[in-house]
Amino acid sequence: MFEDSTFESGGKIKSKSGRWMVVTGIINGSILVLLILIPLIYPEALPKAAMQTLLVAPPPPPPPPPPPPPPEVIKVVHVQSEMMNNQLTAPTRIPHDIKMVAEKEAPPTSSFGVAGMEGLGGSSGGVLGSVFGAGSAPKVKAEAPKKVNISAGVAVGMLLQKTQPVYPPIAKAARVSGTVVLQATISKSGTIENLRVISGPAMLQQAALDAVKTWRYRPYLLNNEPVEVETTVNVIFSLGG
Repeated sequence: MFEDSTFESGGKIKSKSGRWMVVTGIINGSILVLLILIPLIYPEALPKAAMQTLLVAPPPPPPPPPPPPPPEVIKVVHVQSEMMNNQLTAPTRIPHDIKMVAEKEAPPTSSFGVAGMEGLGGSSGGVLGSVFGAGSAPKVKAEAPKKVNISAGVAVGMLLQKTQPVYPPIAKAARVSGTVVLQATISKSGTIENLRVISGPAMLQQAALDAVKTWRYRPYLLNNEPVEVETTVNVIFSLGG
């Protein structure tokens, strides 16, 4: 080597560096080719974390906001008044045909009266006025009730014939006294009907029924017509009487 560096050898000294350079180049090239081919042949050998980092695409940008709605178009309607300076204006043209509108006459009003008021269309007797002017309306007559309830005091004032009851000897011996209350119906002719006991001593009830059956009353008049009357009758039994 010293000889080669200092003196010209004249080609006597032979070096092996050329061969080693060729062999080293082949080895480095083979390694490089292997490094390129291995990921292509076996992609599983690559690190997954690095692959995911490289292959994940970035998120897409947000969509643009929607455009604002178009502004509403406000239509201004000009209303032309038929009056100018508070005065009616003359029509612009005269119509050829003029239609005549005939108004119908209103029907005559019917007068309805109230009882006792002649000025409002009613009669002095209290009958309603005529309907549609066709004469007087029929008179309405209230129907009398079939039966009226009166008190025992009013019934006593109507009594015409009264038979005194016979005091039962057994009740007198037993010193039994009191008042027998009966429910009775006075017919239109004044006779007693539907007689029944409401209260009173049992020993005196039959004697009271036998006596009241024979009593007669004056007919009770309602609207000048006789009606049946429902009332109570008190029969008093006293030991001192």
